[in-house]
Amino acid sequence: MQQLRNRSGPGPGLRSAFALAALAAIQAPATAQPSAPQPVQQPVQQIEIKGQGLRSSAQAFSSTTLDAQQVRDAAVNQPELLLRQVPGVELRSYGLGGVVNVVTVRGFNGGAHGGDLGMVVDGIPLNEAMSHSDGYADLNVIVPLEIERFQVYRGPVSALYGNFNRGGLVAIETRRRGHYLQTDASLGSFATADLQAALGTTLAGGSVNAAAQLYRSGDFRPDSKYTRGTVSGRWTLDMAEAGALSLSARLHQGDWDSASYLLRSQFDAGDPYGKDPRVRQDGGSKHFASARVDYQRPLGSGTQLLGFAYGTQQDYTRYFTRPLNASTWSQREEDYDRRVAGAGASLNGRSTLAGQALDWVAGAEIYRESTDFRFFEGTQARTRVAPAGFDRRYDFNSASAFTELALNVAPWLRPTLGLRHDRFTGDCSRRGPETGSDPCSRLNEASRTTPKLGVVSTVAPGLDLRASLAEGFALPPGVAKYAAGGAGLEPTVFRQSEIGLNYRSARLRADLASYRISSSNEVRTVSPGVFENFGRTLRRGAEAALTLTPFDSVEIGLVATRMNARIEENANPALVGRQVTGVPRQTTGLTLGWRPAEGFGASAEWRRASDSAVDAGNSVFDGGYSTLDLGLQYVGRWAGTRYRAHARVQNAGDRVYASNAFLIGGQRLVAPASPRAVQLGVQADF
Repeated sequence: MQQLRNRSGPGPGLRSAFALAALAAIQAPATAQPSAPQPVQQPVQQIEIKGQGLRSSAQAFSSTTLDAQQVRDAAVNQPELLLRQVPGVELRSYGLGGVVNVVTVRGFNGGAHGGDLGMVVDGIPLNEAMSHSDGYADLNVIVPLEIERFQVYRGPVSALYGNFNRGGLVAIETRRRGHYLQTDASLGSFATADLQAALGTTLAGGSVNAAAQLYRSGDFRPDSKYTRGTVSGRWTLDMAEAGALSLSARLHQGDWDSASYLLRSQFDAGDPYGKDPRVRQDGGSKHFASARVDYQRPLGSGTQLLGFAYGTQQDYTRYFTRPLNASTWSQREEDYDRRVAGAGASLNGRSTLAGQALDWVAGAEIYRESTDFRFFEGTQARTRVAPAGFDRRYDFNSASAFTELALNVAPWLRPTLGLRHDRFTGDCSRRGPETGSDPCSRLNEASRTTPKLGVVSTVAPGLDLRASLAEGFALPPGVAKYAAGGAGLEPTVFRQSEIGLNYRSARLRADLASYRISSSNEVRTVSPGVFENFGRTLRRGAEAALTLTPFDSVEIGLVATRMNARIEENANPALVGRQVTGVPRQTTGLTLGWRPAEGFGASAEWRRASDSAVDAGNSVFDGGYSTLDLGLQYVGRWAGTRYRAHARVQNAGDRVYASNAFLIGGQRLVAPASPRAVQLGVQADF
């Protein structure tokens, strides 16, 4: 339970990198634990990211933070699984291997797989502007064991990040210091195996932090194997008065097969884990490589300069079979080759204003993103039989400036203020013959300035009240950005108001929030290639997270959410007042943990999500689900090595349910959720 706090790819190279990582892991104990006394080394200056100093002030906005130990205790093989511990957030699996699942957050139904949730790692956006879908973000490129801090902001509250930050933000920080050698290994049902390792040491006068993961699963449905591997590394050099320099890189490779979706009628007929015979050789692959350099220099008087430069190269191919109508299913191929280059700098400081403590950050960033997109309809078992529907290059550029500050006037008055300006330009060009007729021209330039205002007040020992107003935005979706008929379109605007409280004592931690998010200037299609701003949606809800520790080794946790997301204005009057699809009205998570420092421990987690609308007219609803997970662990030491052996039974009641439900081609489809599954694992600290 979380602690509440406010077509070429690097395939062969990746295998070589894993070999080097394995060699380092074998040799590392001699480095990490020398047998003879060694000279005391000066600590390497930590490379920070923008806005890190603002943590000293109480948060005026709702957020949930998991530290490195909490992440490790969760024993997950995918970082996205950590989102299940966050109120207001629901993970809904597609079950398609390396295809990113969807996240609902504060009444938005398109996080991660779409653009409703921003995701950044060490301050760099993971969201893809024009890839599989606007804002697509894949956390599989992160090794869970390398995470130092996993923080989720709810709502468009952070001025440090702009596009795709409307429903919330996942900010991941990886390890940047320390001496350690850790491994996590697990085996489970359906031929699932996961191996992770993380290393912190010194090399060539600098600090090294590295991590690696190998994962494989046969899955519980036919033809659904998934294999992926990731390696990451950072070298940081402390140059005393000249500052600190950090070089880092990341490689990821994934390959998968997929059984696609099932018709609801097939799911209900007694074969919920089968495969439609019309699905043949679905799946895909992904190769991801990134490199970056960071520089940090103290400027005196509590101020420091932070700068970075960053590059990514990625290719992603997906084969997906789905119904076009009641009688015809078709496989499509999507290919995306993506290149990103970015750079930025910020000043971070702690000073005084009128005698009061002030934490602040101000900076600017630029990103240039280019995506080559090819689409083929009617492929047969991954073989092309028709010309490309689309063969295009999308260029998407952004430039932004931001500032955020927190002023400590008094314990009962701690205001925060953020302001961000984003400007977007780009172009679309056809790379070869295609049959598609969607618009393709210069991007309709757009810009938006978004304010964020909040205040925190300590009214009693351990009790903080907060209130905030924040604005976010969304650019016109998909090709509407590149349509001549979309000239003059304004970004969709999201305005959030929120009140909340946070209480902390020796035995109880509680966080409550109530919010309202209104959207305006939504984009609708008037005719093919012609768009206009028309439409409004209102999202309201309440969130609660409670942690009770009646005894030192016993913890009881509750995460509960109530959401109401309804359409207020639409071109179709019949949709006014209807619920937004894919958003459950209620979600609840109840955990019970007994975790002594050493010896045996146990845990239980019950989760429930209520029904949600499947179609826009709300004539079809998915029934929701409830599940129970059980866990057992033993913590001990062997030959000086601390280890934790754990066992977990997921969906202990073996409940049959759908993890996602939707309409495609007028047909009702479901993504089956996993039956009962067992996981056994060992974690070791050398």
